[in-house]
Amino acid sequence: MKKWMIGSGTLMFAATMLVACGDTEEEAPAEPTDTETEAEDEEAAEDDGEDEPVAASEGESFDIGVVQYADHPSLDAATEGFKDALAESGLDITYDDQNPNGDMNVLQTIADTFVGNEVDLIFANATPAAQIMTTSTSEIPILFTSVTDPEGAQLVDTLEAPGGNVTGTMDLHPDAISQTVELMSEQFDIESFGMVYNAGEQNSEYQVSIAQETADELGLSVETATVQTSADVQSATESLIGSIDAIYIVTDNEVVSGLDAVIGVAERESLPLFVGELDSVAAGGLAGFGFSYYDIGYKTGEMAADVLVNGADPSTLSVEFPPELELVFNEGAAERMGLDWDEEWEAIADNVINE
Repeated sequence: MKKWMIGSGTLMFAATMLVACGDTEEEAPAEPTDTETEAEDEEAAEDDGEDEPVAASEGESFDIGVVQYADHPSLDAATEGFKDALAESGLDITYDDQNPNGDMNVLQTIADTFVGNEVDLIFANATPAAQIMTTSTSEIPILFTSVTDPEGAQLVDTLEAPGGNVTGTMDLHPDAISQTVELMSEQFDIESFGMVYNAGEQNSEYQVSIAQETADELGLSVETATVQTSADVQSATESLIGSIDAIYIVTDNEVVSGLDAVIGVAERESLPLFVGELDSVAAGGLAGFGFSYYDIGYKTGEMAADVLVNGADPSTLSVEFPPELELVFNEGAAERMGLDWDEEWEAIADNVINE
């Protein structure tokens, strides 16, 4: 099992010889002793490897603990991308795959097991998973993905210089939420929308605050309902009916896990449903700005390979943002929600599906 190593530079020394001048006879240099020769050989060997990263030995294997906070398509895609990147790197890896299904007590047990087994690296998929892993070890490298606000979640010091044993990829494009609220206002004449989220998830609180700020700027009102588990999603959504013109679901793990319940309410009440990622559009949301979670997982896998193979230091590996946003509409969802299809939606969309 390989331990995480950070390479250090070697010290170099230069020697000079004093030569007599004028008519003084030049003195022959003394022959080096065996001890001096050995020291010079060792120094030359060190110099040959200067600035080279600490590489994995040929045939070396690694143990990686994988923890995915919950089951839903976006997180599944991120985990798949992570493993595909490492498979393409050619590394010999054994995975310990764990999923607490949103149970924080089980999540802590998983973290303790990874630390006790001295895994070489931890892949934490979603904010709660990354938070528990981070508080459980300061030694094992942790690579996260599907995290909305790494600084606010106290995973890193800054996005540019994480500063500890933790880094990874974000699942929030800076413009995604504000553009979604603007879309609701400009294309649908919505005056009030509802948001359902888990107040126990820091990433969700952060996203709701951005939506609220944008809504205030546009003169829209926001009604919220909170849940603790995915079993609460339907009743929380139904509690908003009568006071809203639309529903907006951000990348909240509990709510996305129970998204079918939200879709059912939206279709029954003829309310447009806007979502925070593309898998939720395909699942039955009307529209959303998003990107491929597979891609951010894949990028995290590339970062993990850099740590394992080259000895890259997570403290200096900047947190990566997701790729460019894509606006996708679901024409089938529009029909089920009782909306007349507007050709302008197709004109502004990057893609239109019919699911």
